[in-house]
Amino acid sequence: MAVITISRQFGAGGKTLGEMISKKLGCPFIVDEIIQMLATRAKVSTHFVENLEKEAGGKFLKFITTLVSRTYIERILDDKRGYIDEEIYVDLLHKIIRQVAEKGSCIILGRGSQYILRDNKDVYHVLLISDKAHRIRFMQENYNLSPREAIQVVEKEEKKRTNLYRKFGKEDYDHPHLYDLVLNMSKIDLEKAVDIVCKLVCP
Repeated sequence: MAVITISRQFGAGGKTLGEMISKKLGCPFIVDEIIQMLATRAKVSTHFVENLEKEAGGKFLKFITTLVSRTYIERILDDKRGYIDEEIYVDLLHKIIRQVAEKGSCIILGRGSQYILRDNKDVYHVLLISDKAHRIRFMQENYNLSPREAIQVVEKEEKKRTNLYRKFGKEDYDHPHLYDLVLNMSKIDLEKAVDIVCKLVCP
């Protein structure tokens, strides 16, 4: 077995696919655990980390980050008090995802894992794409959203995804050369996608 990273255009079914592959291969699917690990390392609440991800790239966070000196940050990170900003978030994310991958076979959803683990052996990078109409319909059918709610969440999460990758200094996050496999979920169903991924990592 190996480590699998799943990147996706939001609404293409990345979380659902990861859960299905995890069940079929019997290996852990790492999603919300990363938020908990980040919060623990930075000594802040998971809610704080979730809000930071939600507001990634926002003007307010940039302003706050410039107000706090790096000396102060380094001091409180060694104390019982906690602190996290976008720079610390990205640094911890690199460390945590590498540590998760070192523990053995697993599936990691998003959060720049295709960049962080790009040079690691025995790691397969999968990208799910889909046209916007299909992604909106997927969110409606699988998350019980109205058409308006589905459109809003797809657009909001895509913006958040773009902002996150800008923190990595990357603009090419959907470029095929970053991945071992690109699946157009407008063309195939989830069961077929599971089979394809499993055959890639377990030929």
